[in-house]
Amino acid sequence: MSSSILTNASAMTALQNLASTQKSLASTQAQISSGLKVATASDNAAYWSISSTMKSDTGALSAVSDALNLGSSLVSTASAAVTSTLTLLNKIKADLVTAQQPGTSTASVQTDISAQQKSLISILSSASFNGVNLLDGSSGTSASFVSSFTRDASGSTSVQTLSVNTSGTSGTQIGGTGGILAVAISGTISTSAQGTAGTGASAGAYAAGSLLAIDITSATAADLKALQAGVDQLISQVTGAGTQLGTASSVITNQQAYVSSLSDAITSGVGSLVDADMNVASTRLQALQTQQQLGIQALSIANQNSQLILKLFGQ
Repeated sequence: MSSSILTNASAMTALQNLASTQKSLASTQAQISSGLKVATASDNAAYWSISSTMKSDTGALSAVSDALNLGSSLVSTASAAVTSTLTLLNKIKADLVTAQQPGTSTASVQTDISAQQKSLISILSSASFNGVNLLDGSSGTSASFVSSFTRDASGSTSVQTLSVNTSGTSGTQIGGTGGILAVAISGTISTSAQGTAGTGASAGAYAAGSLLAIDITSATAADLKALQAGVDQLISQVTGAGTQLGTASSVITNQQAYVSSLSDAITSGVGSLVDADMNVASTRLQALQTQQQLGIQALSIANQNSQLILKLFGQ
C-alpha cells in the first residue's frame, strides 16, 4: 500500500464519515429540541405543506367552537326566558279559572294578573345575550352563527351556518309589539295602563285585548271563558318556540362534540406526520454520539500515518 505526504486518503475518508455523523447528530438534536421531525419545508416539503394547511384549519375550527359556544349561550338565555314565560302564563291561566268561580272578585284577580303581565314584560325584554334578543322582536325571530368549517378534495374551503329561531307556531316573536303575547286574543277586554310599556324596539302599545294588556275587572263570564281559551292557545304557541329552542340546543351540543372530535383528529393526524418519535430520537442520539467519538479517533489515527513516514528517514 503506497503512502503519500501530499494526499492522505484515509484521513479524507475519516473526515467525510465524521462530517456525515455530525450532520445527522445536529438533525437529531434539532428533533429532540423542537419535538418535530419536520420543522421546515427542507425537512420534508410534502409533509410540511400538508401540516401547515391542516394547522390552519384547526385554527378555523377553534373559531367555529367559539361561535358554537356563543350560540349555545344565546339559546340557553332564550330557553330560560321561555320557561319562565310558560310558568307565568300558567299562573295567568289559573287566575282566569279562579275568576270564573261565582262570587270571586275580578278586581282582586286582576291585581295578580297585572303582576304577571309586568313580570312577562320584564322577562321578555331582558332575555338578551350579547345584544341579541330572540323573544322581544328587537333582533327578529332568528339568529345565525358559524357551525362548521370544511375543506373539499380540491382544497376549496367553505363555512356553514346554523340558524335558531323562536317563531313558534304563529310566525312571529313571543314578546314585543306584534308578538305572540301581544296579538289580540278572544274576549272584549279593556286595555290596562301596564300594557303600554312595550318590549320591542319600538316600545309601542299592545293591541287592545292582548295578553300583556288585558284587564278583567269588568269582564263577563263569557269574556273570561274566551280569555282562558286564548291563553291556552298562547301557551301552545310559546311551547312551540321552546321546542324549537330545545331542538337547536341539541343540534348545537352535537355540533360542538363533532367539532371537538374533528379538531382532535386533525391534530393527531398532523402529529403523526411531523412529530418526532422521542424514543427513537434519544436512542439515535446516543448512537450518533458514539459514532462521533469513533470518527474523531479514526481521523486522529489516519493523521498519524503521515508521522510514521518520518521514521523512514531516521527522524
